Amino acid sequence: MARIIGIVNQKGGVGKTTTAVNLGAYLADLGKFVLIIDLDPQTNATSGIGVDQNAIERSVYEAVLGKAKMSEIIQPTMHETLRVAPATGSLAGLNAELPTMDRREYKLHDALLEVRNDYDYILIDCPPTLGYITLNGIVASDEILIPVQAEYFALEGLADLLKTLQLVKERLRPDIEVLGAVLTMYDKRTKLSNDVLQELYKYFPNNIFRSVIPRNVRLAEAPSFGRSIAAFDPASPGAKAYERLAKEIMSSERARAAAII
Repeated sequence: MARIIGIVNQKGGVGKTTTAVNLGAYLADLGKFVLIIDLDPQTNATSGIGVDQNAIERSVYEAVLGKAKMSEIIQPTMHETLRVAPATGSLAGLNAELPTMDRREYKLHDALLEVRNDYDYILIDCPPTLGYITLNGIVASDEILIPVQAEYFALEGLADLLKTLQLVKERLRPDIEVLGAVLTMYDKRTKLSNDVLQELYKYFPNNIFRSVIPRNVRLAEAPSFGRSIAAFDPASPGAKAYERLAKEIMSSERARAAAII
């Protein structure tokens, strides 16, 4: 059964999609079967992994509404064991349609039941809001990964996000956990980046990933070529950072399994 990780932060520009695409690519390259769910109407994960928008007939929008099976919309990528459930602009309509539906918070959760046993990891790239689309992504997840940009403004709203996650845990998914925070766009040369890292410990005293994602031009360039950083420039600092993050997440899985045994 897949380990479903929602990548969430209501602030835009903090590296959610970059993390979804590149973490997914490295988990796949390390031998895991991985599915990325593009739950963002901006569709950046879809184009960033190389899927032609014009070739998409059915998307996450249809799967969430039950108009198509999740297995019917999944697309291959250039990574052998990495797949993507693509988004189109129509996904934005869900925020208007979901509120009137039964089990409105569980639509993505239910749609994923069909394919959950086919993957080791399912990564959900959530939009930069806390609306019904993101709520579906959170409820569908077992764990939440929170990318945080190495700037003070990026810390704003973290308290609200953690409060939302606690409400979801109390009312909708009692087994959901915060996997941790990962610092993105980090520049070790600046005092600001190091100060933000220290400030993060107030929110996540026990679960900040050791792997930090540097500010790296090659990471920013890769999506325009429809490639992950693993395929675009595997020797770059950004690539090495996401490879370390993937290994760290895999290690946390082994640690949990050992604790259960």
